[in-house]
Amino acid sequence: MSKLNKNDILEREVLEVIREQYDHIFSAEKKVANFVLQNPQKTVECNVSELAKNSKVSDATVVRMCHHIGYTGYYQFRISLARDLGKQQYNSVNLIDSKDMVEAMFGEFAKAMLAIGRRLDLEVMRGCVELLKGCKQAHIMAVGNTSPLAQYMGFRLGRLGIKSTYNVAPEYFLNHVNLADEGDILIAISQSGTSKQVVQGMELGKTKGLKMIAITAFAQSPVSDLADYVLLSAGKEEPFSYYKDYAHLNETAVIDALLNFVTNEELIKTTQADKLEIILSDNKM
Repeated sequence: MSKLNKNDILEREVLEVIREQYDHIFSAEKKVANFVLQNPQKTVECNVSELAKNSKVSDATVVRMCHHIGYTGYYQFRISLARDLGKQQYNSVNLIDSKDMVEAMFGEFAKAMLAIGRRLDLEVMRGCVELLKGCKQAHIMAVGNTSPLAQYMGFRLGRLGIKSTYNVAPEYFLNHVNLADEGDILIAISQSGTSKQVVQGMELGKTKGLKMIAITAFAQSPVSDLADYVLLSAGKEEPFSYYKDYAHLNETAVIDALLNFVTNEELIKTTQADKLEIILSDNKM
């Protein structure tokens, strides 16, 4: 098979690349290629698991097809296809003309929060609360621009008297999972539900028999499939956008809601989790 180099393939249209490489890919991969060629817009709105389901193949087959025709993975394939289909780009600046515009923006945020609250399953939330209250230690995993949420959640858990591990480097959080003990749990935070190193951590946790909580926007995703409990951070499934959404207000709201239910005054006193506030009080005016 003649594979395009990285720079060349990013300058080509995805559907053209598929047609050119079609005769060189395996039969299972052709099922994926056929679906993409017939449903390019629907493909853009699918994550790996959704495209695999629509094509009647495994997630791994989708990724292999992308590799075989020259892409580094499904994400690069997907954003290239989204670009080709002319997804809306942020090429203009929103000017603030009035206070109403500011209020309207916060109104949209409020609607999003309420939609998430309606969608979250009561029994799932209860299960997550019980896991956190009863665990020996929580290992939090997130990568890329989601990493600050792992730090935020880890700090909050500590103030609630719950031990946790978290780190922005995947090598560190994977090591924590590898050393996890019976009674520990995993918390995976991934807006897309497809973060490879988070999935690897969950697969490792699964082999160790650890219970897992996922915070993600997509019910059908590798992260959701591996988790025992899924807290959805979107009021509804949104189409994939060419420009990645770097805002994590929704995920933060889900974390805050969960931790508010976890709050246990007795545990805070027992572990002296509030002692730090006294220590830090000297540094505040």
